[in-house]
Amino acid sequence: MQTTTERPPTDRQLRVLLAVVSAATFLASLDLFIVNIAFPSLQAAYPSAGSALAWVLNGYTITFAALLAPAGRLADRYGRKRVFLAGLVVFTVASIGCALAWGVWPLVGFRVLQGVGGAMVTGTSLALLLAAFPPARRGPAIAIWAAVGAVAAALGPPLGGLLVQLSWRWVFLVNVPVGVLAVVVGLSAITESRNEGERRRTDVLGTLLLVAGVAVLSYGLVEAPEEGWGSATTLLLLLGGLLILGLAVLRSARSGDREPALALALFRVPGFALASLAAALFFAGFGAMLLHNVFWLTEGWGMTVVVAGLALTPGPVLAALSAVPGGKLGRRIGPGNAAALGGLSFALGALWWVWQVQAEPDYLVAFLPGQLLTGLGVGLSIANLSTAASTALPPAQVATGTATFTAARQLGATFGVALLLAVVPLGAVQDVDVADRGWFLSIGLAAAAALTGATLGRRSRSHRTRGADR
Repeated sequence: MQTTTERPPTDRQLRVLLAVVSAATFLASLDLFIVNIAFPSLQAAYPSAGSALAWVLNGYTITFAALLAPAGRLADRYGRKRVFLAGLVVFTVASIGCALAWGVWPLVGFRVLQGVGGAMVTGTSLALLLAAFPPARRGPAIAIWAAVGAVAAALGPPLGGLLVQLSWRWVFLVNVPVGVLAVVVGLSAITESRNEGERRRTDVLGTLLLVAGVAVLSYGLVEAPEEGWGSATTLLLLLGGLLILGLAVLRSARSGDREPALALALFRVPGFALASLAAALFFAGFGAMLLHNVFWLTEGWGMTVVVAGLALTPGPVLAALSAVPGGKLGRRIGPGNAAALGGLSFALGALWWVWQVQAEPDYLVAFLPGQLLTGLGVGLSIANLSTAASTALPPAQVATGTATFTAARQLGATFGVALLLAVVPLGAVQDVDVADRGWFLSIGLAAAAALTGATLGRRSRSHRTRGADR
């Protein structure tokens, strides 16, 4: 399958393209992190909303994850510039809607629309760079594109903490000027490109089944503490979600001439399957930890949102700083083994909080070391698992594989938040023993990710050994 472009871009266009794509990807990534710090303000604004507030987070992540691969396929067919800019417009308009929302469910609806736009932007961004940049210049461009997520994670807590001092609505309004500028510049700076060749229809029904299944299962987990784990409502939601997901898998397995919602063939490649599983587990622990620590610092220790945002910054900063050295370590000992060390470091950081955190605030001794250990774990894990997933696939499948791997990460984060709210209900974090439940959840998920990474490392080492013996 060949990629065609209207004309080769100039050096200036390449620089502007990289800036526009990075800015748009930054916005989509930022909204995965910045809303966590606004959660206490949302609780204060909508005190009777209860567990419905969880959908301000999950509405975005579920839609974002499920539509990444279909968005990439639409871009291949109809033009990457067209889909990218359309996604950026959708994301920006939805951000305005979030800021003007008159209730919880309208806010959730606009967050879902944000997820649609975010998926269109993220699912197209790397393909735009690969199509525009010549092979010799792709490495630095991709490195900058990949670093954007880490920068968004680092800036999310302090930026969110500052913005909510004005109003939680500014957490969404901050997207608007950047989005508008990126669209205006992108119209002239981005060259259209698309794939020529056989085109298969996207399986819309399969995609809707995937979104619905994850949503219903997550809703069941979030509602379980209030309804009771053995209640008919909880059981119906959990079983219904699993059934719908089963239908999505079955439809993907029998896709025929359609592009399946789930690229099941990729999971027959053991290296890709293990890397994706490890990433889903790790991001479940990571997503739970991000939200739980906001709750603890604001409710347990009584910090203001702006102070909590600053207190949460060291972890993401260390994650960004350790990503490049972590990649070098992965090249020496294997990405699976490096990711296993990252999962272990993350689990030890959460264990530190269980061991040290008490009702009396002690940030430097009881909290900061855990932040640094978990941040190091994120830096070691994310880049190495991405490397393991992409290198396990042949070049023709890397684009679809990247979208599928990213979707696995975001679905993991969605279930992590749902599991957290199942074990630590909203408003119940003031007690240390209750708070420990959230950290134990992250410990278990990170340990499972570390074990999966170690399995990946052992498998990769045995393959290299067999190859050397031939």
